Amino acid sequence: MFDLMFHWSEWIKPSAGLPVVQWALLLAVAAATGHGLQRRWGLPQVLGYSLIGALAGYSGYTTATWPLDGMAQFLIELGLSIVLFEAGGRLSLRWLRMNPMLLVQSIVESLVTYVAALWMLRLFQIEAALHHPLALLITTTSPALLMRVTHDLRASGPVTDRAITLATLNTFYVLAVGGVMARLVGPMEGRLDGPGMGSWWGAIPAVLLLVFTSVLVGAVLALALRKALAWMSPSSENTAVLQLALIAAGTALAAHFGGSAPLAALLAGVLLKAWNPRPWIWPRQFGTAASALSILTFVLVTMTAAQAPWQWQWQIWVLVLALALTRGVARIGALSATTLLGMGSGASLRQTLWTANTLWPMSAVALLLISQFAEFTPTLGAAIASIALPLLLLLELFGALLMTWSLKQTQEASETGNERSASGRLGTPARTAEDRATPSTQEPEDNRHGT
Repeated sequence: MFDLMFHWSEWIKPSAGLPVVQWALLLAVAAATGHGLQRRWGLPQVLGYSLIGALAGYSGYTTATWPLDGMAQFLIELGLSIVLFEAGGRLSLRWLRMNPMLLVQSIVESLVTYVAALWMLRLFQIEAALHHPLALLITTTSPALLMRVTHDLRASGPVTDRAITLATLNTFYVLAVGGVMARLVGPMEGRLDGPGMGSWWGAIPAVLLLVFTSVLVGAVLALALRKALAWMSPSSENTAVLQLALIAAGTALAAHFGGSAPLAALLAGVLLKAWNPRPWIWPRQFGTAASALSILTFVLVTMTAAQAPWQWQWQIWVLVLALALTRGVARIGALSATTLLGMGSGASLRQTLWTANTLWPMSAVALLLISQFAEFTPTLGAAIASIALPLLLLLELFGALLMTWSLKQTQEASETGNERSASGRLGTPARTAEDRATPSTQEPEDNRHGT
């Protein structure tokens, strides 16, 4: 494509350049492939987006910088921020207060997965400095991919609700701890034996800035949207434009001032849900814009992961497969154990097993954290990326298949229709588990509102 641009440069002068043509065609092919996979075989559309992105990355069809920066990083952060804002809006603090065992189950599941990953890394004799960053990355799951797959399958039910809630809580822990860890290991550049105390103290201001900026931007974004909803109709297209613009502005500000844009968006969604507990009804235009950004995000994630510098070595893939299996078994074991011990938040053991099996995917959250490690400590970041990026590619593709199979086994996925109805499209939060509660989590009748 670059050779084509060079030879035709004297005759062809497109207004935006041929790279724009590349990206437009890539997104068109991704959208068509996703639709075809769902229409022909009933697979989730996100699988088509990820496959096309990975093939584009391997073939060098177009470029994405590594570590992420500039427009590519902003688009991934924006797409993830919109999904996490919606996920935060599905996470009711009141529901967690009424059902605290779900929070306990989430914490136990994350800790067990983290410890199991550490054990496997030590078993493979990986450098000690890589243990905690890689274990944290292995702990991550992907609420963006979960919500996209449930959208494609029109899935709803207790397993779907619990999976999205556990993924959202897991993302909250990982984004908070991961941003801090990336800044703390930054002073370790060139040292695989660990930093000195002076390096730790020097990183504290960056950590405080991360926490303060993320919380501040999230609170301001939630407050601004709450004020807007007080005098604007939730079903108006102007409200959708306002919401997208505010999330984009919050994403840019949080990243510019040293915060975490996805964490700020997640906090904003949680706060807005706490202040405005009614189910959200956003207009059709918001769903269309969110879907376009979602497709772009998944294409960018797999394309960047495939293009980043890591080696095709059998030793790496043996380690990746071992880590993937350890991650899945640890999640299934942790959630099953908490259920048997009476900490299952009212779910049966069968529901818990299927819920754990839907938490395989990794996607944009992991990629952003890997990029942060590569940015703050290039030497360690390169070693982390050589293991974490193949794992991300594997679990984004096969994780989506495992999740689809799990939801179909629970009979929560719709078997009719290939396209979601307008009332339940991505970007229009459906009734949450709080609003569609099972008897173990049901709220009083006067506190639940219909859509």
